[in-house]
Amino acid sequence: MKKRFSTTTVSILIVLALLIGMQLNKLISGDSIFEQLTKFKEVLSYTEKFYVDEVDTPKLVESAINGLLAELDPHSVYIPSSQISRVTEEFQGSFEGIGVEFEVLNDTLLVVAPIPGGPSEALGILAGDKIVKINDTSSVSIKREDVPKKLRGPKGTHVKVSIFRAGEKDILDFDITRDKIPLFSVDVSYMLTKEVGYISVNRYSATTHSEFVEALTKLQAQGAKKLVLDLRNNPGGYLDQAFKMANELLPGGKEIVYTKARRTEFNEDYMSTGDGKCTDLPLIILVNTGSASASEIVAGAVQDWDRGLIVGETTFGKGLVQRQFDLPDKSAFRLTIAKYYTPSGRLIQRPYGTDPMEYRRAAYNREEEEGENIQHEEEKDSTRPVFRTASGRPVYGGGGITPDYIVKSDRASSFYVQLLSRGVFREYSIRYADQHDKQVRDQYSNLELYRLNFETIDQMMKEFESLASTKGIVMDTVQYEKDRAFIKMRIKAEIARILWGSEGWYSVMRADDNVLQKALTLFPEAEKIAGL
Repeated sequence: MKKRFSTTTVSILIVLALLIGMQLNKLISGDSIFEQLTKFKEVLSYTEKFYVDEVDTPKLVESAINGLLAELDPHSVYIPSSQISRVTEEFQGSFEGIGVEFEVLNDTLLVVAPIPGGPSEALGILAGDKIVKINDTSSVSIKREDVPKKLRGPKGTHVKVSIFRAGEKDILDFDITRDKIPLFSVDVSYMLTKEVGYISVNRYSATTHSEFVEALTKLQAQGAKKLVLDLRNNPGGYLDQAFKMANELLPGGKEIVYTKARRTEFNEDYMSTGDGKCTDLPLIILVNTGSASASEIVAGAVQDWDRGLIVGETTFGKGLVQRQFDLPDKSAFRLTIAKYYTPSGRLIQRPYGTDPMEYRRAAYNREEEEGENIQHEEEKDSTRPVFRTASGRPVYGGGGITPDYIVKSDRASSFYVQLLSRGVFREYSIRYADQHDKQVRDQYSNLELYRLNFETIDQMMKEFESLASTKGIVMDTVQYEKDRAFIKMRIKAEIARILWGSEGWYSVMRADDNVLQKALTLFPEAEKIAGL
């Protein structure tokens, strides 16, 4: 009797424990996550067993993850393991390899430019060199995606490349020791005039702040008394790097940005420390629709504190903070964990609805009137919430950073874009530099002489047209004539990039940049708004 009672009791206790456990799991998960995982596992299992065709299970799981994140917001994303190294390199600010920018043109692997400070530059590899062998294996007809697999590798390892160089009879062999190669986020820094320095930043990686300080120090040593900071087409990156850059621009004790999250441990508040290197220089920041996230943090802080003038077009409007979580198979996903706000309290994030494509298109389809916008009359009739800058000027949340002076960039025609996308500019400039390198360098001993005196002559344009025809581009005579001046400038800039690097490219292109040229006339307004 005692034994039967014990068995019954134990059985009842087990059943009760199971029932209680199931209820506790529901209470703990809140949204019955255990049930949902079981449901998904069942669907995946049945599909793998019974679907009419063979099933790629990992692909189905990745699609499910993408679908899950897409339901949240446009900026929570999955990163496959095949892409994780490239994404990591981009934001860490370096990779390991031989240090060249390359292009595959007509089955030929071309060195577009050696990366400054890399092992290829140190050994004397030049722009325009053709890599014909890698480790004694022909690289003719190599696929573009295979080049990094051959040339990149751990620091300290060796790779042998054989190079054909115009003007040399014999093939040149180089034994290159791979090294850590910097990926610069500061594209270029140079003096626009005797007093105005210019810095262009393409993203916010782990090294952006140190690069920015180095560029700023160099310009100030060259006599910079005013600064243009170009954040156009800068999609953002690390929030802490944006804070550190803004800290260089603002006096002490100023809030730069703060975040709000569902979980309080993700709430953060960033204040300026007062030890910035550029707190009293007249400042203009250039932005456009491609400026997002960390770029908007910097522009928003400067605008809210009336520290400088924002010029260009309204920014993208991304005010969400992501954190990356790594997964066991070396893939990862970025999850939105907080929203960020500018010092005045503005949420920069635009409404994103349910259609990601429409969300992105909307940023590029804004109708804005060019001209002075100091009091932000442009946004006055919108439904966006109003906030105030330090001096009391109205600014608006919920739609990016609208400039204090709106200047629209010149829009490239579809014909020009076709020339660009087919690689005509790049290929022609490489050919030209290959044939005329010594002649150009002898005639123009430095970049300034080249910028002021070099002309893209008619003969060059005929050669360019001929190359475009071989690419299957039908010459639109009317549009070609409209674009002719810009095409000539682009060719000149591409050649300058091969011969003088990024500074060559920017110094030529920016000479005809309507937004930058307008900004240079607005420093009196920038000084006035900052009280300098």
